[in-house]
Amino acid sequence: MKPFTYERAKDAVSAARAATKPGAKFLAGGTNLLDLMKIEVETPTLLIDIQDTGLDKIEKTQDGGLRIGAFVSNTALAADERVRRDYGVLSRAIVAGASGQLRNKATTAGNLLQRTRCPYFYDTNMACNKRKPGSGCSAIGGYSRQLAVIGSSSDCIATNPSDMNVAMRVLDAVVETVNPQGQTRAIPIADFHRLPGNTPHIETALQPGELITAVTLPRPIGGTHIYEKVRDRASYAFALVSVAAVIQKDGSGRVAVGGIAPKPWRVEAGEAAMPQGAKAVTATLLADARPTEDNAYKLPLVERTLAATINQARTA
Repeated sequence: MKPFTYERAKDAVSAARAATKPGAKFLAGGTNLLDLMKIEVETPTLLIDIQDTGLDKIEKTQDGGLRIGAFVSNTALAADERVRRDYGVLSRAIVAGASGQLRNKATTAGNLLQRTRCPYFYDTNMACNKRKPGSGCSAIGGYSRQLAVIGSSSDCIATNPSDMNVAMRVLDAVVETVNPQGQTRAIPIADFHRLPGNTPHIETALQPGELITAVTLPRPIGGTHIYEKVRDRASYAFALVSVAAVIQKDGSGRVAVGGIAPKPWRVEAGEAAMPQGAKAVTATLLADARPTEDNAYKLPLVERTLAATINQARTA
């Protein structure tokens, strides 16, 4: 690990202002960042700790939704009575991720910014455009069983690893931020994560120094909330395919898929086919899929996982 300096910000604006310094990174729970620093994938020269900024509360919004502070832990968020009652898909998705110890430290903002688990990203001896722009992508033509089947590019086929992000996408969450000048903005979750194109190292819509302060959820939409995760082992494993769904009594609903793309994958146009079943939805959801030989199995797996989700909702 390379040397770095450390400071604790007292509020969100001063944290964002400090992040204008070269090599600065925000530190929340550190469950992803510190691991990447140890293997020198991340090499910040300054860590700005945000634990004293007061961003650790879950509060009701005026329109009946919830505002979740950036520093709220995954454990606290999943256990919150309002989240479990009104946003069950979010609670289930969080509990499906990592381990209890990691969820105690991992934060809402940190989960939004979780880096890919592509093995070539983690191996500094291999070419990776996400880690070193312009170096190439060893995953293309390499081992790609866990990687993207849709939304990828000729420069990157990595996936977004977060369970929480998939649930946030199906709930139409909004990411709130503040920049070094104290200006705030609200970014719909659909626009927050970027597809790789020819700049896979730019993963989100955040600008330099911009700090996530909260995530807001709209008022509850009812329905049956389900999160299904298919993985290689029963715990502490990332999704090969995951499905977050909110399904109404008439069979209509919303669905987002994880484990298959560089961002949580949702195609609203396909949701009109929900009452017709998983095959009809998947036809639109995966219309532009470009799987490799290693990961083509994910296409039927998405359909089967969605079918299991729909059947579970019908018997709930």
